[in-house]
Amino acid sequence: MSDAAQPTAAEVRAAAEAVKTALDRHLAAVERRSGEDDPAVYEAFNQLAAAAEAYDELLYDRYDEVTPFEIPTAEDSLPPYAGPEEPNAVSVLIRRDYAVAEPQRLRAHAQRVEAADYEDGGDASGTVHGALGILFGEFEPDEIASRHKEFGLEEGDSTLWVTAVEEPPEPGEWLEAPFEGVDPQRVLCRFDVSAVFDDESDDDDSAEADDLQDELGLDEDEDLEPLDADR
Repeated sequence: MSDAAQPTAAEVRAAAEAVKTALDRHLAAVERRSGEDDPAVYEAFNQLAAAAEAYDELLYDRYDEVTPFEIPTAEDSLPPYAGPEEPNAVSVLIRRDYAVAEPQRLRAHAQRVEAADYEDGGDASGTVHGALGILFGEFEPDEIASRHKEFGLEEGDSTLWVTAVEEPPEPGEWLEAPFEGVDPQRVLCRFDVSAVFDDESDDDDSAEADDLQDELGLDEDEDLEPLDADR
């Protein structure tokens, strides 16, 4: 890139300020989120990703430097979009996994629901599968997601796909097999949550620590100690 085509220092600074603003907006959206799939959080996420990408490009063009972070986007895990430019309808596919961490807590909540709904109570809450049926029949999925620990559940992976369709399907058309026939090239966007992302971050931190130990000439059994502020 020629010097004439390089961004100015002021442009790089403005892009950095845009990232700061996007960070504040994203945090505010997260603090006000109404549920796991709050569209305001997704919008703020996308704005933050766009601002960070613009800043990274300008920083590299101007100073031949890069940022130490990367915000994943839907394009990282999807083929190129090949659906209609102006979709007439969308389908939203959601999957959330849970482990039954505390069966007794789960059954206790189900028993309270049964007691409130039936004068003579019921016996479905006596089993884990019965208790799950009662709770998922009583509460919306977003409420269960936000209260999963209260119900004795432990979150696993989750994903949300927004796919473009030509026309809204006829009532009952896909009920027999709701998740079959999804075309990845019609996915407008997707959002994934997984502990594997945390594991990757931990691995990166561990690798950085190992590199630093090598650089300082420390043995494997020597830990890095924090600096004493009074020294």
